[in-house]
Amino acid sequence: MAVSTSTPSACVSLTQAVLDKPQGLNNSIALPGYDRRRLTAGIVHFGVGGFHRAHQAMYLDQLMNQGEAHDWGIVGVGAMPGDRRMQEALAAQDYLFTLMVKHSDGRIDARVIGSMIDYLFAPDDPEAVIERLCDPAIRIVSLTVTEGGYNFHQITGDYDVDAPAVVHDLANPTRPQTTFGLVIEALVRRRQRGIAPFTIMSCDNIQGNGDVARRMFVAHAQALDAQSSAGSNAKASELGPWIASDVSFPNSMVDRITPVTTPEDIALLESSFGVADRWPVTCEPFTQWVLEDHFDSTGSRDEGGVHAERRPAFEKVGVQLVDDVVPYELMKLRLLNASHQALSYFGYLTGFRYAHEVCQDPLFIDFLLAYMEREATPTLSPLPGVDLAAYKRTLIERFANPNIRDTLARLCAESSDRIPKWLVPVVRQQLATEGDVRLCAAIIASWARYAEGVDEQGETITVVDRLSERLTRIALTQKSHPLAFLEQQDLFGDLAAVPRFAEAYSVVLNDLHQLGARVTLERLMVSVS
Repeated sequence: MAVSTSTPSACVSLTQAVLDKPQGLNNSIALPGYDRRRLTAGIVHFGVGGFHRAHQAMYLDQLMNQGEAHDWGIVGVGAMPGDRRMQEALAAQDYLFTLMVKHSDGRIDARVIGSMIDYLFAPDDPEAVIERLCDPAIRIVSLTVTEGGYNFHQITGDYDVDAPAVVHDLANPTRPQTTFGLVIEALVRRRQRGIAPFTIMSCDNIQGNGDVARRMFVAHAQALDAQSSAGSNAKASELGPWIASDVSFPNSMVDRITPVTTPEDIALLESSFGVADRWPVTCEPFTQWVLEDHFDSTGSRDEGGVHAERRPAFEKVGVQLVDDVVPYELMKLRLLNASHQALSYFGYLTGFRYAHEVCQDPLFIDFLLAYMEREATPTLSPLPGVDLAAYKRTLIERFANPNIRDTLARLCAESSDRIPKWLVPVVRQQLATEGDVRLCAAIIASWARYAEGVDEQGETITVVDRLSERLTRIALTQKSHPLAFLEQQDLFGDLAAVPRFAEAYSVVLNDLHQLGARVTLERLMVSVS
């Protein structure tokens, strides 16, 4: 996205000075109701993008507007070279930005978010980032660095100690380049100085995100320990076990559709609200955050049951604080994420290009609700505080929001990382309990047809996937060998050898080839009704 640098004459550039004298602002835009000059830092956040600003920063802004959490201001950190644009845009606006909530009826709510008070660009001055992390006032380090930011090895799934930036950090631990190097060097110094460690709170869309973060940070620390044992860095000795035992890594489930900001969004903010913002954020109305209340290493709590000194009072702004996030996580993965896959391939092959187009079609609505009700819901555990029927209806409403304009191409991307994690577990559990699997089989068959790389009009499909070359080659053989795609054991295990599933899959794949996506879906819905 091109960051806006010009200001139309009728617009007011967003800065703290404007908030101090807001007479020139459109009165329909909501402003922070607290004195930002009195905020102090309590959180350092790595990976300041649209989602963080529409989610965690928004929750803290709400809490601050209630007179709470004024010692929990956010310091953003950019560790990647590409983060410079965000640093420059936010610094020019005193770290303020505008959040535009787009409703399905066309209404837009705009709010200036003031919970971020600083932003450090690590490549320019890693020492400044490390010392900020060493401040005892910093009690949480939060992350939205995407799945790729956790430095998985694509084959083994382990921490990739051979990645060039990691190699650099292990050789130069006091001058690190990565999030892992920066955070761990700060933990080393806090430990030396007798300062309690901070909590590391992942807010990435990864199952068991806290557990994954713990595993990766500990692995980096263990690599430093290995060097220490050779005498190269004595201060890191036994760092891995200490992080594993003394640093908290709560799991969380986060949810809010936040599209990439476009030049049209910037222009819309200027024309509708008279505010010039270099990098506003747009999002849907729905938001959810389920967070394990594990913010200290021992699990001890004060008499009120709240870790008052270790985290903000998130529960006051709708965050669900729980002991175990897994049931909520599975709800999202199997209902929301898997439903995205259900609508994306069939929708694209039918001729749609946006999620909202698909979810305004009664045939697709029936299909999605049937998948959620018949096959996904039976695999879920009880969910305290959640009305599942209402949640499923809300999902359809969210997908159908025409102002979000979520593309099917985005939803179809990286399927080899998504389907095995989101849908295959549903299949396994349904097979184990003699449950229906026909709709899951249809979704996987629609992926196999999409992976051929040509739509029903003969137009090329750009298949975006780390395995795209291999999968397309295999998919192009399936007219003569119908189970070729399903036989990829790294993706589907032995499902091709399970007659009940393989037969259902083959029927749908044949119909897709012979009849097209829409007629296939119509026949499928008749068969399962």
